[in-house]
Amino acid sequence: MANNTIEEDVPIDPGANASRADKDKYKKHMDDMLDVGCLMPATMTPELQKQHEDMVAYEMIQNLKDIYEGQARQERYETSKDLFQCKMSEGTLVGAHVIKMMGYIRTLEKLGLALNNELVTDIILQSLSDNLKQFILISL
Repeated sequence: MANNTIEEDVPIDPGANASRADKDKYKKHMDDMLDVGCLMPATMTPELQKQHEDMVAYEMIQNLKDIYEGQARQERYETSKDLFQCKMSEGTLVGAHVIKMMGYIRTLEKLGLALNNELVTDIILQSLSDNLKQFILISL
């Protein structure tokens, strides 16, 4: 199956006067689109199947992008907010705090937002409790 089946909208029928190559290309695209359009719903939950039942493969992909890109953006926002507002509580072990922060950082990476190592270090150091400030100055 051609990759363009899910990347391109339904092509315009070339018509009866079109070249054999154009007709074959159109037929192949339509056949591939039908195959993909039958396979995609099989991988979806029943709710998504119902939502996409009258769509061709391209339309399904566009709709799924709209749904999940919005969700990913929301999750990225919430995770970055948690990371930037995270402060180490008194009595918490430094290792446990850093592991928690690294969890936020890994989640952001999975969501397409990779932070460079210097920024990660700065964020973690800024989140440490005040009684560790003397060690922060030494490490810089």
